[in-house]
Amino acid sequence: MQLNNKPFDLDLTLYCGQIFKWEKKDGWWWGVIEDKPVKIRQVNTQLEIKNASSNLITSYFGLNDNLYEIKRKICKDEHIKKALNRFWGLRIIHQDPWECLISYICATYKSISAIRNMLFKLSKKFGEKIILDDHIFFTFPKPEKLQSVKESDMLACGLGYRSKYVLASSKKVFHNESIFEDLANLPYSQAKKKLIAFPGVGPKVADCILLFSLGKNEAFPIDVWIKRVILHYYSDHFSKQFISKISTTRSITNSEYNHLSEFGRTYFGEYAGYAQEYLYHFERMIS
Repeated sequence: MQLNNKPFDLDLTLYCGQIFKWEKKDGWWWGVIEDKPVKIRQVNTQLEIKNASSNLITSYFGLNDNLYEIKRKICKDEHIKKALNRFWGLRIIHQDPWECLISYICATYKSISAIRNMLFKLSKKFGEKIILDDHIFFTFPKPEKLQSVKESDMLACGLGYRSKYVLASSKKVFHNESIFEDLANLPYSQAKKKLIAFPGVGPKVADCILLFSLGKNEAFPIDVWIKRVILHYYSDHFSKQFISKISTTRSITNSEYNHLSEFGRTYFGEYAGYAQEYLYHFERMIS
């Protein structure tokens, strides 16, 4: 598959921390898209793909997003300019909303490696085994499967206190099959309010789900890395009192989160989520 002058970096996109179940082996990335085992690698401007159509890959990796236009709109200052130039070609993946919901509930206060381990165990125990080129995959378990399991079985997958949230959210999705379609059709603020009603979903998890699976590119998740970015490069957009307060504590309140996230959406505009991901990855790599 030729990229046809569309800027794209497969390694950056899969490595930057927005998704957790892909793995790289022998130069290929291996993962599951829509319950299909897929292997893919990039050679210059060519994507070599096995077991997936060009249309599926284009949709999943957001290859129809106009990255040049996005860059023009979010390149507001020298810092974001550096991030864009260094990691040019990073794209927002269009994840399955159900898997994204559970993934980010599990992601709370966990490292990326720990999140991957939890999701792998969850998929191995409750998903379906599939094989491509002797490589074993496990599909992500469906809501109807997870909503009926025992909490103790989830605890065995290392989910800890998140087990009860995953179980309760699974029941909620199982009983409302159109929930994600409905959320995608709502404005950002309304969709976020409904997501926060899910067990285990706070403002940050909601913003991640909105950005990475529901097409809300204005979502601007705040975590420890983005908080650090704001303190280092954008503190003059806030009162000195506010900056002093959040700089002396590791965690932030929901009110403080909303203030920071609103700044990102206002400052960077309709593609604030892209700005967030470039800034997030840049901060992780230079620290």
